[in-house]
Amino acid sequence: MRVSIYSTCVVDLMFPNVGQAMVEVLERLGCQTDFPPNQICCGQPTYNSGYVKESYKGIKNQIDCFTESEYVVVPAGSCAAMFKEFPEIMKADPEYRQKAEALAAKTYEFSQFLWRVLKVQDVGATLNAKATYHRSCHMTRLLGERETPFWLLEHVKGLELIPIPHVENCCGFGGTFSVKEPFISQQMVTEKMEDILATEAEVLISCDMGCLMNIGGKFNRAGEKIKIMHLAEVLNSNVDLSRLDQTLKSEVR
Repeated sequence: MRVSIYSTCVVDLMFPNVGQAMVEVLERLGCQTDFPPNQICCGQPTYNSGYVKESYKGIKNQIDCFTESEYVVVPAGSCAAMFKEFPEIMKADPEYRQKAEALAAKTYEFSQFLWRVLKVQDVGATLNAKATYHRSCHMTRLLGERETPFWLLEHVKGLELIPIPHVENCCGFGGTFSVKEPFISQQMVTEKMEDILATEAEVLISCDMGCLMNIGGKFNRAGEKIKIMHLAEVLNSNVDLSRLDQTLKSEVR
């Protein structure tokens, strides 16, 4: 199975370790990965800011970049959701709408791809820690994925997962929202931090590095020593290859 990696801006520029962890997990599961070099931003910041026509060139670049891909896997629900919006954005251009529909159909957020395409439950990961999971807005509300991260985390050996109060609440990042409405954003991330602290977790896990960057920054400013981890990093922790081998034999189709 050939998987093209879309790294996203935040991962590419600030958290390359997350992209590396995702690739290592996928390749252990038997995927052949590639990284189309012409990929750029998904276009969400400009599009959501109202610069619709100005976003077309970048979006068309993305569509062309992944035309030959068998699957596209993304380490962020936010950017994966944007790819899913391309057909509607390109509705006035029949050629690119058709290409966009094909891209949207083969694009998956990382946890979705593991569970729903590869049919993997246990990747052999071990993380001896008390953790909580932040459910990002775009992944749940736009992409519609609320379950796969939790199902995968249930099979991480040694992990104690504590539910976060008000799990549905936004962390206040929202891309350009945090820039346009900094005072509201600051209050939202403060409330999110307080909910996380209430769990007494040692680790905060999420599938969107934008959220983790925002909350992690708040932790640092408040002097809170809580580790942030993307799901890919968790699933790449202290891997037991014997457990993984049994999983692949019984589950991967």
